[in-house]
Amino acid sequence: MTSAIRTRIKICGLTREQDVDAVIAAGADAVGFVLYEQSPRHVTPQRAAELARRLPAFMTPVLLVVNASAEQIQAACALVPNATLQFHGDETPGQCQALAGTRPYLRAARIPLGAAGRDFDLVKYAQQYSAAQAILLDAHVEGFGGGGKSFEWSHLPPSVDAHLVLSGGLTPANVGDGIRQLRPRCKSLAVDVSSGVEASKGIKDAGKIHQFVAAVRAADANSAG
Repeated sequence: MTSAIRTRIKICGLTREQDVDAVIAAGADAVGFVLYEQSPRHVTPQRAAELARRLPAFMTPVLLVVNASAEQIQAACALVPNATLQFHGDETPGQCQALAGTRPYLRAARIPLGAAGRDFDLVKYAQQYSAAQAILLDAHVEGFGGGGKSFEWSHLPPSVDAHLVLSGGLTPANVGDGIRQLRPRCKSLAVDVSSGVEASKGIKDAGKIHQFVAAVRAADANSAG
């Protein structure tokens, strides 16, 4: 199964202007705003809209929602009209489609930690959510919205007919290995990081952001070579 050489990069959980600017300067492809109120990285839709206005053309804002109502999603999308949605709760395939409408969306798959990860049927999950632009792989931890934990990448199936976004516990040190393991298994691969480029929860570190992007580009270059 072939895939594009260039791995797309999303930096999630942004709360400050200077962090958005650092992500732009580093050359990432997308930024994530967490609209889930129980997350330490939560921002209001109004704040997400303020931050999204700093983005240049062709850089994608992503709104992370967890079991949000249709009214909440419609209001947020009205404020950030060019956003992609990321469903991170208990939303069914039908609910994702109805809530997103014509808007592109990602669906998070919560992969169990440890040996239990072998029992997660990612092929079936991707088929169920085939209308999603991509399936985002994250570790299944208590609560919602991502926990900064890594699942066992080797437990994933050897081939998945879907675009995948690798998330959960990524850092500049391990993202290259994740790319090498996951890229051959899917249509295309992107990566999503939050805590791995932070100074503290919700506060990004510009140096770590640049290191993360550089590590992804190095993995791409090695793959091309």
